[in-house]
Parts: sequence; C-alpha cells; structure tokens
Amino acid sequence: MEAEASHFFYVLLCRDGSYYGGYTIDLERRLSQHNDGTASKYTRTRRPVEMIHHESFTSKREAMQAEYWFKKKSRSQKDLYLQERGE
Repeated sequence: MEAEASHFFYVLLCRDGSYYGGYTIDLERRLSQHNDGTASKYTRTRRPVEMIHHESFTSKREAMQAEYWFKKKSRSQKDLYLQERGE
C-alpha cells in the first residue's frame, strides 16, 4: 500500500516581492492564516501573500528538508528553481 502525500512545502510571494517558504499539511488553511496575519511574523507585514508553488511529500521530514533547502538559497537561485518548475 502506497503512502499518501499529505505533507507540503510551499512558497508564497509577498506584497513586497519577497518569497516565503514554509511547511504545512493543509495548504488552503495555511494560506488563509498567512493572509489573516496569524501564521508568521515575516508575512504579517507583507500581506497579502499569494501561494505560487507547492510540492507534496509522503513524510514531514522530506517536506521540511525541501523548505530548509529553499530557504538557504539566494534570491537568484530561488527564481531559477521556481522558473524551472513553471512558477
């Protein structure tokens, strides 16, 4: 039996043009939390935010590794990563 992908790494585009990478198990709820100002200090002052990318994983560890990897990249590397994935 194959495990269901229920862990997500996502990227938001903030009002100021910056990116925010995160982890969640519920994409719609998490986007609402960011736009309500209850999800993170970073996005609270950069609303509204738009979800421009997400990837699903079968484990929390994999999704959080993708988030960590993304956050360590430069802006130009992030742009290239998203461009390669059609975002």
